[in-house]
Amino acid sequence: MHGAAVAATMTAVEFISDKMAHHHQTNPNCGDATTLQSHHVAAAPCPWGDTTNNGNAAAVPMDKRLEGKVCIVTGGAQGIGEAIARMFVRHGARVVIADIDDAAGEALAASLGCVFEHCDVSVEADVERTVQRAVARHGRLDVYCNNAGVLGRQTRAAKRIASMDAAEFERVLRVNALGAALGMKHAARAMVARGGGGGGGSILSVASVAGVMGGMGPHAYTASKHALVGLTKNVACELGEHGIRVNCISPFGVATPMLVNAWRQQEEEEKSSAPLEEEKKSSSESVEKMEEVVRGLATLKGVTLRASDIAEAALFLASDESRYVSGHNLVVDGGVTTSTNLIGL
Repeated sequence: MHGAAVAATMTAVEFISDKMAHHHQTNPNCGDATTLQSHHVAAAPCPWGDTTNNGNAAAVPMDKRLEGKVCIVTGGAQGIGEAIARMFVRHGARVVIADIDDAAGEALAASLGCVFEHCDVSVEADVERTVQRAVARHGRLDVYCNNAGVLGRQTRAAKRIASMDAAEFERVLRVNALGAALGMKHAARAMVARGGGGGGGSILSVASVAGVMGGMGPHAYTASKHALVGLTKNVACELGEHGIRVNCISPFGVATPMLVNAWRQQEEEEKSSAPLEEEKKSSSESVEKMEEVVRGLATLKGVTLRASDIAEAALFLASDESRYVSGHNLVVDGGVTTSTNLIGL
């Protein structure tokens, strides 16, 4: 440490010691200097919660970081979307779950005490209606989370550009790219309309590591996620003047029903050439196998990436803690897209 820094530190320590001694003299009931120090530390709890619990701040109560905010989560009935919806509700948000799976969406909304709206994000009328109803019900919109997405078919033919199915390619882009664009459009209208100098709001999208580098997903899916990352940056440029932040999250592999079913589809084709339907629910055994595969590919060892980790990232980008973060792609991949150990480090 440089001399000037040492001097400044010592001056600060002496100042605090003098103040504590004065407090002790005028408040004898506070006890000795050790008790006094503990008294003052306890009086100023860490805003992140008690981090002494083996570093697990999430295990103890924390302030509600989205208290009173109105949030829409598309694709919120299961997987990452469900985890985000649960996280937002836990932190005090008034959440609207938007999905095409009415049964799962309504059941989840009922369990969380929030609202469900049927919404196909590739249909503009659905997106517009969902936003309008949220504003009519709650008076405003603070957070819009573009989470709905599809992976597309995982057959060998679907992964080869020479045998690409144009209709399948278009379907994936309509949901993943156009769907996100429509969400941004109608969320921006609602947020800008608030005006009054307050304005503001957060639009966040769930992209993918497939939008960061090649070789991480099928062609259509990769193209759609690159489009989403680019769209995020461009829309952030436009909406910044209204105080609206636009960001995205790019996860590595999370064992959601969508990813597990895609993996099953590939395995089934290799075994019997009889692909499984995308809607088939994942069992705990399949989830464990998928997580094992992802752990084997991961750069960061000793951690299993789960939907709750993406929900934590979404919470940060939705909350005021990220008030000066916009146009950012928050990559949650344990270093996979930035670090490739080719020389055996």
